[in-house]
Amino acid sequence: MSTTDHYIQIRIENLERGEADIIIAQLGDEGFDGFEETTPTSLLAYISEQLYTQLDWENIQQPHWKCTVEKLAPKNWNAEWEANFQPVEVPGFCMVRAAFHPPAVNTPYEIIITPKMSFGTGHHATTYMMMQAMQSLDFTNKKVFDFGTGTGILAILAEKLGADKTVAIDNDFWCIENSVENIAVNNCSKIEISQADTVPEGAKFDIILANINKNVLLNTIPQQKHLLSVNGILIMSGLLKGDEEVIVNMAKNNQLNLVKRWERDNWIALQFEKC
Repeated sequence: MSTTDHYIQIRIENLERGEADIIIAQLGDEGFDGFEETTPTSLLAYISEQLYTQLDWENIQQPHWKCTVEKLAPKNWNAEWEANFQPVEVPGFCMVRAAFHPPAVNTPYEIIITPKMSFGTGHHATTYMMMQAMQSLDFTNKKVFDFGTGTGILAILAEKLGADKTVAIDNDFWCIENSVENIAVNNCSKIEISQADTVPEGAKFDIILANINKNVLLNTIPQQKHLLSVNGILIMSGLLKGDEEVIVNMAKNNQLNLVKRWERDNWIALQFEKC
């Protein structure tokens, strides 16, 4: 969320158990950029007023939902985010914290970010699992592609783990702005970042990190396969458990073998190797 945007809050109630994760994934594709699960059966979703006016909300909502739409008074969303931001730790491996938090103790890797509303602070299950997956890989002197970099956390961690070069892209201007700031704060010098929504052509990478959503992943698996070097590794997340079969089948059709999976809060991460 930008500090200057006017926002619409939609309160969604009467959800079925477990439905919130699916709604978050779907609304994220529609331009919503903030969510709060107030109870197991209710959710607050936030979208800029400009995007909301372009949205066909009547056709998106489900008959069993009870929805309340409210225009919010302008506020400093970044300050609001900072006030509620807490460090995230993958135990024994990595801590993600803001500059105003105390340094990590007995944690090998530490990432400092300016907590804004860009996706990927480590709090979401998908970012957390991506970091878990990276723990078991050898990044030494590897070339890495971070597809949908968000706050830049995964690219920063890749460099800290020894990557020789990381190419990071995102299609959101605010994500790129935030990532550039976070890359500088973490003293990283081997990350090439740009605003884009398609995979680069002609390059080869040893490891691809793709934390986006099912539709983008399905549409780009063939291109990502061609980006992988021999014995290259592709880690995907931004996926719900129900997405697994279609993703795995598409990967198999593109000579990518599933070798490992992670699950957290109804979300999954999948690791593939090129045949």
